[in-house]
Amino acid sequence: MTNEAARAPLDTVRIGLVSISDRASSGVYEDKGLPALQAWLGRALRNPIEWETRLIPDEQAQISDTLKALVDAKHCHLVLTTGGTGPSPRDVTPEATLAVGDREMPGFGEQMRQISLRFVPTAILSRQVAVLRGKALIINLPGQPKSIAETLEGLPTATPPAPGIFAAVPYCIDLIGGPFIETDEAVCRAFRPKR
Repeated sequence: MTNEAARAPLDTVRIGLVSISDRASSGVYEDKGLPALQAWLGRALRNPIEWETRLIPDEQAQISDTLKALVDAKHCHLVLTTGGTGPSPRDVTPEATLAVGDREMPGFGEQMRQISLRFVPTAILSRQVAVLRGKALIINLPGQPKSIAETLEGLPTATPPAPGIFAAVPYCIDLIGGPFIETDEAVCRAFRPKR
């Protein structure tokens, strides 16, 4: 990177965060997904961030409508969901996400399950997916704050190390025409192929 490029202002990234929970959205308990996502992304990204946050119930049509609105009306470059990806009848986040995607990105879900399997055998029950919609990337994340951080950041000190999914997000956003995202390498090193 040239000195001039290093001094250039960073692009603003518009990020949609959606926590999906019947109980949290009705006030039965406090939502922990949105604060966990904002805290991790706030540490990981060097770019200025514009947030669009939503707390909604496990209703498939409402989830799909929310994702469409965040991409089409709010012009989010990245949308992350948390919750609703298990096997119970009310867990419909993957179906709602696939319904609005132009193309599926299966590697994200595969890697999240690989990371989670290092901690719990029930990770195989997780159904997270990722899709592209227009110039946005939508990713379903786990529901627990600890699992959110592990899947985003990976396990760099594990033997063998496991890369987190966020390492690939900036380059994916590049490829679909979004802003250039820079990360704090102390939290998560973005991977881009050498030119």
